[in-house]
Amino acid sequence: MNYRIPLPPPSLEELARRQQNVLTAGQLRARGVPARIISEHCRRGGPWQRLLPRVYLLQSGGPSPEQRMWAALLYAAQSGREGGREGGRREGAVITGTAALALYGFAAVPRLPAVTGVDVLVPRQRRLKDAGEVRIRRTERELVARSVHGLACAPVARAVADALREWTSGDRAGECGGERGGGGVAVRPVPVREVLCEAVRRPELRCPVRELATELAEAGLVADPRVRAVLDGLLAAERDRVRERVGELADEWLLPVPLTGPELRMRGGTYVAVPDLYWPEAGVAVEVDPELRCVSEGEAAWARGGRHRMEYLGVRVVQVSGARLAEAPDAVGAELREAFRLGGTDVVELLVTGW
Repeated sequence: MNYRIPLPPPSLEELARRQQNVLTAGQLRARGVPARIISEHCRRGGPWQRLLPRVYLLQSGGPSPEQRMWAALLYAAQSGREGGREGGRREGAVITGTAALALYGFAAVPRLPAVTGVDVLVPRQRRLKDAGEVRIRRTERELVARSVHGLACAPVARAVADALREWTSGDRAGECGGERGGGGVAVRPVPVREVLCEAVRRPELRCPVRELATELAEAGLVADPRVRAVLDGLLAAERDRVRERVGELADEWLLPVPLTGPELRMRGGTYVAVPDLYWPEAGVAVEVDPELRCVSEGEAAWARGGRHRMEYLGVRVVQVSGARLAEAPDAVGAELREAFRLGGTDVVELLVTGW
């Protein structure tokens, strides 16, 4: 039997290095620094300073942008009562919104020094209040974190949705926090299109358009015409890309050239569907990610209805997702060839139009 020897907790110096000189009161006390010493060090002219409740900066100079992010995250991650254990009883917390997008390096938002507020996402049951520039955001969903420069950030899709929800709400529509000027906080418009396109098109961000669409729908943002227009365009582009790849795959597996996007009707003119690809000689259709067709629930249901109508009329429908196509193209190709070999079942004669 293998036993794991627990590693000792990091020393004060090591933890300060990891967290860029930002520590909580619980972390300091766990390393032998009593509350009296903390208070003395934070007096005017002292070597330390208090940034947020129970969060301290172990230096006399002002905090860097990264240290501000650490302070916000540590404030939200600690519980109200610090114990003798490491950092007290820790809870989940992730940076989201504009601050997270700045950490991810989005070109369409201000650089990190210009971000004047930090949104931190925590579980709904947490009892926390806003403090300083930290704004607490709550969620009933399980927190998922991505490490960005050592900081726990919300996934890109969630961070984008939280940022857009703030920018498009009330009189701050289309604005993003900027530098503070003499008359208050200077803001500059941030194009919704640039933020959404950058999220999907930068490969290192690993943000599929369907995941982004789901988060925007959860946030109630697809009703915004600006968001909807851009999202529809991104979904259509991704759908075209997947459909083109399926066509290439069919060619690689020596299948006849299918019809692309034909409109199928019954002989009496009743509309049936518009499959992505269709082999009329075999009665086989390909549907590419129905969820990529649109962003509204009603239209998605309409697309699914098209698949059911085709199947009811005997057409063999093969559904292909972009994720499966990327992970197992040979399996998808084999499925297409087998579907073509079997063909549809007693297919009702359909008229092919619009092709």
